[in-house]
Amino acid sequence: MAGNSFGNLFKLSTFGESHGAGVGGVIDGCLPGVELDLEAIQNELNRRKPGQSAIVTQRKEPDEVRFFSGIFEGKTTGTPIGFVIENTNQKSKDYSHIKDSYRPSHADYVYDQKYGFRDYRGGGRSSARETASRVVAGAIAKQMLPEIKFHAFVSAVGEISLEKPLHEIDFSETEKNIVRCPDAETAAKMEERIKQIRKEGDTIGGVVTCVIKNVPVGLGEPAFDKLHAELGKAMLSINAVKGFEYGSGFEGAKMKGSEHNDLFNQDKTTKTNFSGGIQGGISNGMDIYFKVAFKPVATIMQNQETIDKDGNLVEMQGKGRHDPCVVPRAVPIVEAMAAMVVADYFLINKQYQ
Repeated sequence: MAGNSFGNLFKLSTFGESHGAGVGGVIDGCLPGVELDLEAIQNELNRRKPGQSAIVTQRKEPDEVRFFSGIFEGKTTGTPIGFVIENTNQKSKDYSHIKDSYRPSHADYVYDQKYGFRDYRGGGRSSARETASRVVAGAIAKQMLPEIKFHAFVSAVGEISLEKPLHEIDFSETEKNIVRCPDAETAAKMEERIKQIRKEGDTIGGVVTCVIKNVPVGLGEPAFDKLHAELGKAMLSINAVKGFEYGSGFEGAKMKGSEHNDLFNQDKTTKTNFSGGIQGGISNGMDIYFKVAFKPVATIMQNQETIDKDGNLVEMQGKGRHDPCVVPRAVPIVEAMAAMVVADYFLINKQYQ
């Protein structure tokens, strides 16, 4: 199976399955001498881990990361950083009913057709459990570039949206509620909606917005490696993501050029930021901002018709522990992928200096 690595100079290769012994990765390219706050890395994992609140999957995993290489006396050595996160709370029997059947909108069918074999326990390699490794790499990328700040938050759950403009949002409020929406009133509505959906045995989608501050001018490599293109690839590689837009996005298609152009100030900033901090595929020093759309979780606790491996129609119902809405736990994953992209292009940009 190819496609298990991400990045060019700052590169992560991941391994592991949802119900195997664990998941982990190897990080190449981290600068030497970076003093790591291991507690901060663990805190990032705690933001993603299952069982953290009443509105996420109740699988209980400590998600404690163990490092094997690349760190000495609390600092990175510049050599590959190897790590593992052990699985401790698998319940593989919850998936025995799908051993020979394909769950709708899951990777079951395509994995079976492509490889002729699949790990049906929790989806195996296709499980979002793999994203824990990305969070570790993203946390290290953040510490390699401490002046750059990554602020992701839940901006929508179903039809409930946070309507505040970005400049009015207090990012320090994001972690003060279990939905990770930086507005208490909107968060309460979202939480209630997720709880209602769970009672119905159903799931619901949502949107995570991310703002990256203090990005230097010059990150990005035209023509095919534009910064926003790599951010889009990074976000679309996350499980359950169905859409990505940056800057003005699709709303920009409704505007005239005279409305959309970001006019310069004398200090080389721009009066508006419809470009989303990126012009010509290169960062311009303004805030980078984008939205990531997540679909409803495919596993629902309702009867659905599907097919088995022989093409017979069968009826099945989801079992086990699943998120009714993924976006609260997706926030640190979005930040992690964004941090890896920025770290990668930071290292590439050093070649010009």
